[in-house]
Amino acid sequence: MAISLTELWVILGCGAITVLSRALPFVFVKQMTMPSWLINFLTFVPITIMTALCCQSLFVANPGHLATLNVANCLAAIPATLAGVLTKSLLMVVVIGIMAMAVLRYFSIGG
Repeated sequence: MAISLTELWVILGCGAITVLSRALPFVFVKQMTMPSWLINFLTFVPITIMTALCCQSLFVANPGHLATLNVANCLAAIPATLAGVLTKSLLMVVVIGIMAMAVLRYFSIGG
């Protein structure tokens, strides 16, 4: 499959915009001093992002109806959450979560 010059420029342009939009804020913030209230506020950003991602996978949207629980994901989230609380390691959360989901799917539990 051949790629046209226009497609190449679009891919390169999107890559450049992605890199710049993720790198430039770090360059500017590093040269500024932020007030303590802003630094305190920004410490909540990672946990809110993780909560939004987790809640999105725990519920199934039903147009016109209330959302329902994704039972398999909820069951796999229990040992993953416990691993996070006990080890404080993101790697352990991911490994335990994947293992729990594999066991649930192997035994056809919750799905």
